[in-house]
Amino acid sequence: MLWIWMKKGKRMLLTTNMRVTKYVILSPECTDVLPCDVSTMIYESKHGIVVKETCFGAIIEGEEDAIESLIKEIRGLDPSGIFVKDRGFLLGDPRRCRGDASGSPCKLLWITSGRRSGSVRPGSYMIEAESKMLPLISRALESIAKGEIL
Repeated sequence: MLWIWMKKGKRMLLTTNMRVTKYVILSPECTDVLPCDVSTMIYESKHGIVVKETCFGAIIEGEEDAIESLIKEIRGLDPSGIFVKDRGFLLGDPRRCRGDASGSPCKLLWITSGRRSGSVRPGSYMIEAESKMLPLISRALESIAKGEIL
């Protein structure tokens, strides 16, 4: 339990089980596991986790305890080829989402012109840059697991 002291000597219990959002990113060399495999595993878990399948893996959102236990299962499929990264915004957050109600310039252009503007979501550039390093990291993790590197 985590207690925080408030004014006038009162204390308040803070729960450590909060909603979190994480990226599950598959290394490009991880050919045994596909994004649909990760999504299916999450759907079948019945933890009440929201999942959005992507080209690089998935974005998952739910209670922190459920997410952590599910991540252990997912990483068990390929420990050196599946990576997890925190996401700062919940799915559908209007500050990041280009959904119908967000009013983003991209969505407004699509509504007025009848075609999508073609821009990439802001976080995609970082994931693309990081994914280029993942094969090297995967090979290093495999070497460590085999005892080739101390």
